[in-house]
Amino acid sequence: MNKEILIAGFGGQGILFSGKFLAYGGLIDGKEVSWLPSYGPEMRGGTANCSIILSDNKIGSPIVDKPDVLIAMNAPSFDKYITEVKSGGMAIVDSSLIDKKSERDDVEAYYIPATRLASENGLTGLANMIILGLFLKKTNLMTDELIDKVMKKIVPAKKPQLYDLNMKAIQLGFNYEA
Repeated sequence: MNKEILIAGFGGQGILFSGKFLAYGGLIDGKEVSWLPSYGPEMRGGTANCSIILSDNKIGSPIVDKPDVLIAMNAPSFDKYITEVKSGGMAIVDSSLIDKKSERDDVEAYYIPATRLASENGLTGLANMIILGLFLKKTNLMTDELIDKVMKKIVPAKKPQLYDLNMKAIQLGFNYEA
């Protein structure tokens, strides 16, 4: 197994947290992992993306030029990276913020109004985890048990309420019919 994932959007959308979640999942599952965050100097509101590689084999480079999966959380990221997704790959798009559709017929594209769903369900700021829920459903990358372990690892012990909110967001995305 070798999965190259690119998560892209604005700073403040939880791009790096989503990548960290996937990276810890790989580590706990015994995979080789690369997590490479990238963000502009302005952070919130600026560009942010995160490259994650999960593999059964050694990883030669952390650079993801041609992702297997693109998670796009804003229109500039969708425009910039949709053409880079490998043929046969997947794109998951926050349709609350991106009103475009992929014109590629060689990529599976899923559209989920993650930002709207987060707002409607009292999960403001967790659109990233809603999208991650859909991603986990479509890829079967993690079991429920592994998702629980990862969440317990990355949510600070001082903020236990965030565990429940993040798990609720993942479930919302997982149960969404895209």
